Amino acid sequence: MGFYNTQRIRNIFCSDQKKPFKLSRSKIQDFLDCARCFYLDRKCGTGQPGSLPFTLNTAVDSLLKSEFDAYRIEKKPHPLMIKHFIDAIPFAHSELDVWRMNFKGIQVLHESTNFIITGAIDDLWINSDEELMVVDYKATSTSKEITLDEEYRQAYKNQMEIYQWLLRQKGFAVSKTGYFVYCNGDASRGAFEGKLEFSISVIPYIDDDSWIEQTLVDIRQCLESDDFPNAGESCDFCRYRAAVRKHLKDHE
Repeated sequence: MGFYNTQRIRNIFCSDQKKPFKLSRSKIQDFLDCARCFYLDRKCGTGQPGSLPFTLNTAVDSLLKSEFDAYRIEKKPHPLMIKHFIDAIPFAHSELDVWRMNFKGIQVLHESTNFIITGAIDDLWINSDEELMVVDYKATSTSKEITLDEEYRQAYKNQMEIYQWLLRQKGFAVSKTGYFVYCNGDASRGAFEGKLEFSISVIPYIDDDSWIEQTLVDIRQCLESDDFPNAGESCDFCRYRAAVRKHLKDHE
């Protein structure tokens, strides 16, 4: 484990700055999860410790992108589209590679808050009505049925809706239906034998991005305040900090 820098000097919000402040899709989710942790990160420069990268998930993403890109070049539907009766083909665009890049992605200036909102997509399909369909790749390993109903997957829905909102802000016609391509690793096989087999589910999701505009306003108000927001009700980091403070006080 490397040294954790507890005080960052970059990407800090200042109320009087004229330059637009960059706000990623993941940071918007951080605000939704816990406004206090978000404030500590973007206003005070002290973020949560980073997690280890999910390199297996990254490998699945990369392989899926390569696979769909082959059909993108041919302007033909992928077999999964045919199997699930999805009237679409992979969407080709000169900026697609940039839109997929972390720390770049799709970028839109939200003028009323002076935020540049960013998000890196996995894929885009286009249907016969010339509407873009946002596609997000997920990898997991579970014996349960894959659904979007579990509480933590609300963040996945928010993620897709931000991508759809970004594309709409850029003037694209965007379908209200997006898709999660879920790859589920089979852990029930008798032996590993150097390979992991996946079953693939394609789950449609109908979006509602109406929450985004007000959330951006709320984030601006949060960052401009001199008062710390309340801790998130289910924030493990805030509970941990509170427990540490208690123990330190008890031993003073």
